[in-house]
Amino acid sequence: MRVVATTAFVLVLAALSAAAEDAPKPAAVTQANAAAPPSASDLLFDQPQMKNAAPGSTITYDYLRRSGIAGGPFGAPLQDTLVLKVEPGKSSDARDISVTMFSGLNRVPAGPFEDMAGNPVVSLFLENHLKGLAKVLEANPRYLKLAIRKGLREKAVVTPTKVNFGGKDIDAWQVVTKPFAGDALAQRMRGMDDMTYTFVTAPSVPGEIVSIEASSKNQDGGELLEEKLNYDQKAG
Repeated sequence: MRVVATTAFVLVLAALSAAAEDAPKPAAVTQANAAAPPSASDLLFDQPQMKNAAPGSTITYDYLRRSGIAGGPFGAPLQDTLVLKVEPGKSSDARDISVTMFSGLNRVPAGPFEDMAGNPVVSLFLENHLKGLAKVLEANPRYLKLAIRKGLREKAVVTPTKVNFGGKDIDAWQVVTKPFAGDALAQRMRGMDDMTYTFVTAPSVPGEIVSIEASSKNQDGGELLEEKLNYDQKAG
């Protein structure tokens, strides 16, 4: 069965692409220290991120979710892995990707993805995150999706950074957005209207996605939610 993208990815990408129709398309990212930063949509959704992932290779991400909210509405802390098995696609930049998202009783159905140029880990993380967040907040998941895609389109800050890869500091980009800040329904978010989404990408890293994080703290610095995904350099 051909799977192009999951629901959250489709919604986010469609909105970002629609917003860019009247604007010049940003130049392809050839190096992460280019003079003008690319847009969040270009980095996260438009780049052929899988082009440097060798067919036959495996990309592993370490996953963590934990929350300090009394009563544990997000469930027990979870540490697991998300594994992408990469095979050749129909074009040189695309790949067929099978996914193992978590293990044992935590397993989440995902993929497979056929002839995929982008890294599906972005959509997989967001979809899983939004499912849990909507349940805890008793919110409409579509409303949360719309807020996040608007945040990526209108509120995202893109800055150059460095990450350590293979023992060297390499060029990377950081994308940060707080989509619920100032939201009309912020009072219904149980203090999580400060939720911050941080993405780090690097063209030299297989699949380009280095890390994804969604985090929120209360006014005293207590952890309401920390959910993150990190590229595992030691796996492969």
